[in-house]
Amino acid sequence: MEPIDYLVALEPWAALSPGDRARLAGALERRDFAADDGLFEAGEMPPGVFVLTSGQVRVTDGSGAVLSEIGPGAAVGGRRLLRDAPNPLSARAIEGGSALVVPAGLFRELARDYAPVRDFFRIDAPARTRPRSLVTTRVAELMTPGPLAVPPATTVRAAAQAMRKAGVSSVLVGEDGALAGILTVRDVSSRVTAEGRDPACPVREVMTADPVALPPGALGSDVLHLMMERGISHVPIVDGGRIVGVVSKTDLTRVQAESSGEVIGDAAAAGDVAELARVTARIPDLLAQLVGAGNRHEVVTRCVTDVADAVTRRLLALAEAKLGPPPVPYLWAACGSQGRQEQTGVSDQDNVLILSDDVSEADDAYFADLARIVSDGLHACGYVYCPGDMMATNPRWRRPATDWRRYFLDWIARPGPEARMLASVMFDLRPVGGARDLFEGLAGETLEAAARNSIFAAHMTGQALTHQPPLGFWRGLATRRSGAHRDTIDMKMSGVVPIIDLARIYAIRGGLPPVNSRARIEAARQAGTVSGKGGRDLLDAYDVIAEARLEHQAAQIREGHAPDNFMAPGRLSPFERSHLRDAFLVVRTMQSAAGQRRGVL
Repeated sequence: MEPIDYLVALEPWAALSPGDRARLAGALERRDFAADDGLFEAGEMPPGVFVLTSGQVRVTDGSGAVLSEIGPGAAVGGRRLLRDAPNPLSARAIEGGSALVVPAGLFRELARDYAPVRDFFRIDAPARTRPRSLVTTRVAELMTPGPLAVPPATTVRAAAQAMRKAGVSSVLVGEDGALAGILTVRDVSSRVTAEGRDPACPVREVMTADPVALPPGALGSDVLHLMMERGISHVPIVDGGRIVGVVSKTDLTRVQAESSGEVIGDAAAAGDVAELARVTARIPDLLAQLVGAGNRHEVVTRCVTDVADAVTRRLLALAEAKLGPPPVPYLWAACGSQGRQEQTGVSDQDNVLILSDDVSEADDAYFADLARIVSDGLHACGYVYCPGDMMATNPRWRRPATDWRRYFLDWIARPGPEARMLASVMFDLRPVGGARDLFEGLAGETLEAAARNSIFAAHMTGQALTHQPPLGFWRGLATRRSGAHRDTIDMKMSGVVPIIDLARIYAIRGGLPPVNSRARIEAARQAGTVSGKGGRDLLDAYDVIAEARLEHQAAQIREGHAPDNFMAPGRLSPFERSHLRDAFLVVRTMQSAAGQRRGVL
């Protein structure tokens, strides 16, 4: 693929005319970089817009705070070039790769001539990542502001040329800022070309006069319903009688395209890792959209995990296409948050390979290559390598089914510190791709053995109680006292993890098959492993904590930052802080009950 072909497949470069594409093709520079290389530093003007084709780059502000980490398909540098002001940001590689550089001078010309380029890199670009649903999003967030407009006397030819140059499909017709009509590309085709009109005629003769318009405060769903009712594809936006914007079907599609179904479909159809990385780059917007639409936390995390599953299965298919059919059946299983179907906007990878007992030593070379291809692909897609090396690339976690049975039964029979830690991870295993029958017997046998062994359950309970909710001496919220995340709460390790650990204990004690934490607590209530009241209280506490964590991440995404788990309680209202504290008190109470090893908690 030629560099220009890669570029124009991405927004906003697809809007360029053939002539400007050719001009850009001749000016593009390829820049290779190694890990820790700087693309540009704070105080410097970027030499151009860097569009990554491979590798990972971290963008930081003047204080060194990480603003984002970007991968293939993403661009950096354009916003600062448009402002033509000293650059407060640094861009430094965290993984070697390459980028296409659009020279600064040419970029400014393209931004001047093409609204899509200019808008893509506009100063308030973070607003473009706000969580959006058509039933909750105002038209002001959807519309293209400052739309192309011409006087009624403009010729159709001139209007069509202006649309082509701007890369848009409609032009508003106005007099002194007031809306008089609209002309679309379809109008030019059906009312001018098809009817043999002279393109030198004025647009007033072929435009749709006095088109229906909406105010900026209308909802996206109002636009959609209007388009469907009238059979139109563009709606002008008017405020106080003045033209302020236009919304097209493309704008609505952009909002709706971030549904998990669309993202999963694109992942399943991706032809290579770079394409998959462009798909997973949309996950933050997906998460923010789902949270903003009011979905419950278990719905959001399930949708985000479904994307990871689809990416994993596509990488397995790409690996098999490269390596050939596997010599024996295998199962790729996920553990950790992916195994529990609880992924958020921050996830590393935890995975294992369970192989058929027919595997030979010679076959391991195939599965080692398969594991490497998939794990590297996941890393490129934002699911970074597991710091603890809990990955199928590690020979210890790439074993025949018989060895896995032995692993689990040994951990249960001899629950030392390492066994307790590993069991905490491995009891969250879930099949993702391959021969699922390799797991079915293993899961049932392991749960049965664990439920029978009260000593193992007691050890696992002790392991679970190592993570405490963030409560101070006077039962107030206790924040971190030092470090980069001072005055924040770790909503993962101090927030949801204590509940995840409790849910796993309930599953082990009751021999309960669910892997998802909320489903485990529900099953424990039904089985009597936890009391009805205790289970209800813990579910309510889980909902409060998990949703606060997701709201925090969604807010970071809306502000243009990479999501994390460190939430500042000071940003919450007193009401929200009170509910969060009460939720943590419930968790502490349930931990105390678990520590006393009561028969019914």
